[in-house]
Amino acid sequence: MAVLRRLEQGKKKKKASIPEEGEGESEDATGVDLDKRFGFSKEFTSSSCVIELASFESLPLNMHLSCQKGMEFVLLFVNTRLVFKVGRMVVYIVMTCEMNVLFQSNLLVMTTAIAIEDVRREVKLLRGLTGHSNLLQFHDAFEDSDNVCIVMELCEGGELLDRILSRGGKYSEDDAKCVLVQILSVVAFCHLQSVVHRDLKPENFLYTSKDENSQLKVIDFGLSDFVRPDERLNDIVGSAYYVAPEVLHRSYCTEADVWSIGVIAYILLCGSRPLWARTESGIFRAVLKSDPSFDEIPWPSLSPEAKDFVKHLLNKDPRKRMTAAQALSHPWIRNHNDVKVPHDILIFRLMKAYMRSSSLPRAALRALSKTLTVDEIYYLKEQFALLEPNKNGSITLENFRMALMKNATDAMKDSRIPDFLSSLNALQYRRMDFEEFCAAALSVHQLEALDCWEQRTCRAYELFDKDGNRAIVIEELASELGLGPSIPVHAVLNDWIRHTDGKLSFHGFVKLLHGISSRTMAKVQ
Repeated sequence: MAVLRRLEQGKKKKKASIPEEGEGESEDATGVDLDKRFGFSKEFTSSSCVIELASFESLPLNMHLSCQKGMEFVLLFVNTRLVFKVGRMVVYIVMTCEMNVLFQSNLLVMTTAIAIEDVRREVKLLRGLTGHSNLLQFHDAFEDSDNVCIVMELCEGGELLDRILSRGGKYSEDDAKCVLVQILSVVAFCHLQSVVHRDLKPENFLYTSKDENSQLKVIDFGLSDFVRPDERLNDIVGSAYYVAPEVLHRSYCTEADVWSIGVIAYILLCGSRPLWARTESGIFRAVLKSDPSFDEIPWPSLSPEAKDFVKHLLNKDPRKRMTAAQALSHPWIRNHNDVKVPHDILIFRLMKAYMRSSSLPRAALRALSKTLTVDEIYYLKEQFALLEPNKNGSITLENFRMALMKNATDAMKDSRIPDFLSSLNALQYRRMDFEEFCAAALSVHQLEALDCWEQRTCRAYELFDKDGNRAIVIEELASELGLGPSIPVHAVLNDWIRHTDGKLSFHGFVKLLHGISSRTMAKVQ
């Protein structure tokens, strides 16, 4: 309390460091001038949801206090932010200059350009992400010479973590589905906007009320970022128990969020973490080198579909991991309370690769698509229907453009997803039916993760050999795969062709499905 009083006295003597328009800028530790002007509204007094502290003197934590405007609020510590609950609103104090000394572990101290940019990005994300019922509603952001405030919806139901603990750490399969449907739905929405959360954990999901069937809201976008579909992030962020292996390898995209959801799903169903150690470094080693156990109680008593669902979320290879939209199509969860499968950003990535490929790889993919199971086709049918094909059952570039416009937020514009449509320009001159869509939108890496991969590729090669295989020469194959003249193609592609008739071999067919691997390219360069 004495420290708080001294801070309050210092406040009266010296105003803090976010300059008003035209005022000077502060410096960071390197002596570089920092621009702490955010461009947020300064009209605190005109907003009924923004209040002022009367005094820091005798300030008890977690107690109701009175403010100058006669309202009541509660001072809490939540997710590294000081939070003032005001009526039905929440004010997140992101930066309070006078309190940095006392609460430096609880506040984002903006003494560097990176910290300032983090605040700008978080507000930009919160403003841009709108339109989903499981997103915490953003109201406005304000600034003055002392503070930056983010005003958001109030959730009074507590954290998902608290509910997990109150149940003794175990959910029934149906109850777990209720939670996971909401999490997957909002994360799929964020991924479609090319926003990766990067800190998904039970503490970052709040219930709107204390009702048993209350709605979940995802919170805390402080570590989130925009990421284009063909971009990789490399900074290690997140919480140790929920961090994906590829994050530790410093090369990841939206799939890292799905791993975190897999950890949450594992906890919901069995009450323990999939990978555990006593130290943070030990956790990281476990994430990289160990595999989750599905042999201990209660896993043997759970349904095979539930186990399969979690395994697909916790695949260590992000290319083989389910997306959030695919998870909502999984047999274990798709029939739960009329689950709606959203657009999947993976479809746009795969479509881009397909449209850029030549005739031979496309023929191989079409043969592979004929081996898809009913469950696998279900997901593709849902995605195709979302593109709203015409009466003849075909789609064009305009269908993709309209689908994006229908789901676009300001966040999508910031991540430049609409520019991604330029890779599909070839579709504006022709139509694509569902059969070709299946070939274009299937993920070879995900199919490769299944136990039946070898049988599937043998069956696909038989179909390819019967319908589309023809005699080819190595030079033609090199041209099909886009290999340059500097690459010794005979040394690389000789085993791709059957010497008996000059047609593509089974080995070549499987390699063609994946394209030229980076290892092969490095070997010949």
